[in-house]
Amino acid sequence: MKTIEELIEAGVEGKRVFVRADLNVPLDGSTITDDGRIRAVAPTIAKLAAAGAKVVVASHLGRPKGAPDPQFSLAPAAERLGEILGKGVAFATDTVGDSAAATVAALANGEVALLENLRFNAGETSKDDAERKAFAEQLAALADLYVGDGFGAVHRKHASVFDLPALLPHAAGDLIATEVGVLKKLTEDVARPYVVVLGGAKVSDKLGVIDNLLEKADRILIGGGMAYTFLKAKGHEVGISLLQADQIPTVLEYLARAEARGVEFVLPVDVLVSAEFPDLKTKAPANPSTVAADAIPADQEGLDIGPGTRELYAAKLADAGTVFWNGPMGVFEHPDYANGTKAVAQALLDSDAFTVVGGGDSAAAVRILGFDETKFGHISTGGGASLEYLEGKTLPGLAALED
Repeated sequence: MKTIEELIEAGVEGKRVFVRADLNVPLDGSTITDDGRIRAVAPTIAKLAAAGAKVVVASHLGRPKGAPDPQFSLAPAAERLGEILGKGVAFATDTVGDSAAATVAALANGEVALLENLRFNAGETSKDDAERKAFAEQLAALADLYVGDGFGAVHRKHASVFDLPALLPHAAGDLIATEVGVLKKLTEDVARPYVVVLGGAKVSDKLGVIDNLLEKADRILIGGGMAYTFLKAKGHEVGISLLQADQIPTVLEYLARAEARGVEFVLPVDVLVSAEFPDLKTKAPANPSTVAADAIPADQEGLDIGPGTRELYAAKLADAGTVFWNGPMGVFEHPDYANGTKAVAQALLDSDAFTVVGGGDSAAAVRILGFDETKFGHISTGGGASLEYLEGKTLPGLAALED
């Protein structure tokens, strides 16, 4: 995989360099609530601009239906990127149309432009190879070189991720190089004990990674909404908590495999419950109750791990050599249900482990809850991509960057 340094050494001055970034940031209207992904790719863009390239940045945002949708416009990202770079970023109001062509043509050496949302074009995500390639060819007309640096999208077989690199000389950006290096440390040369912390809403999202990590991890700690499927599998009442009943047979199989292999599988011992989901806009007090994990009332919903579990998980992380954390422990957006996620983040900082925070929600939680992200070993920009890499899958966007 060619590096960006090799690309620059070969000469990028005056050349149009297409940078596939991941600017899929959370928005509240037109306000960016977490700019972590923009800041993560900015060094690659700045490095190319400093070398005299005409930098053409492209990304997706959200899940538009293959047509323009104002709520998914990348205009706020263009403004924020310009602030981070300390220079203006031209914004094309389409992706491969007249605005894109004119915006790119007007770039001087060292200037940067951002194209409108790639997913406003059906060809970007098409399952039809010919349609996807046709869109990639339109994108290729805007560039001379390609840099892949949108790690959060490399698990997608999309036109700008998979097909476009085949049409242009290409290299991996610094962000992708860093992400892959970190993931190799989680799979090839792991300092032990290796502790994996998994949270988030759905156990089905994590089945593949659990399956693979049962062969590698020493301990797996479970929290978030997915914990209630595990608790139900153990025969406990979970009330109206999130539950994927169809996954219980698989969960039981994993628990049995963990026991057979000597992998410590740790579930919550207590949880915070309420009969109502909290108001995340007003942040009105929710006044939850703490109950044992095997005594959730039938009319209550588990919304965070309890104080006993927070203490237990901190102890299980204290001697770790390596920690991979993906998924919050509860509804961290509300202050009454943020303490579980805070406790895990603090336990990572208190340990001497190499710590990797993977996934958009976990990374956002770290920042939203006021932690210094530079104190962690690595904050990943790609939740789904990280998980699929750890599952042992071939990622299309990485394969496309290989020479």
